[in-house]
Amino acid sequence: MDAESLLRLLHVIGATVLLGTGAGIAFFMVVARRTEDPKLIAHTAGTVVLADTVFTATAVILQPVTGYLLAKSIGWSLTDGWVALSLILYVVTGLFWLPVVWIQIKLRDIARIACEDSAPLPPEWYRLYRIWFACGFPAFFAVIAIFWLMLTKPDIPLF
Repeated sequence: MDAESLLRLLHVIGATVLLGTGAGIAFFMVVARRTEDPKLIAHTAGTVVLADTVFTATAVILQPVTGYLLAKSIGWSLTDGWVALSLILYVVTGLFWLPVVWIQIKLRDIARIACEDSAPLPPEWYRLYRIWFACGFPAFFAVIAIFWLMLTKPDIPLF
């Protein structure tokens, strides 16, 4: 396998991990929330935080590296419209993902406390959950848009 093919493979795997982990995390958190069981929610949120740390954070770091090296190898300019728009959307995704990571940790910790106290989830948990849920949509659709841009490479004059 030549270097360019390896970069493409790593970039596609990274993109798949970002989308797949994000969708999986969302699914499991939503299903756990529906139970309103602090013990189950604390366990699920703990797994979500771990998955985000191991998989998402790794992919978040590697994606721009493989993307840059791939663009350089192929000869695409970072100012080509579709590439630049992809980078902008990547930053937008990150701006929604970073608060989500913090919120997931808070959701886990609040659920653990409720579990230890044999208490229901407090209103703060539900408030944070709504913010977490809302942040997922723009991040998800930005990632889908990046996939579309990468696959179609439309001629978008930005500069």
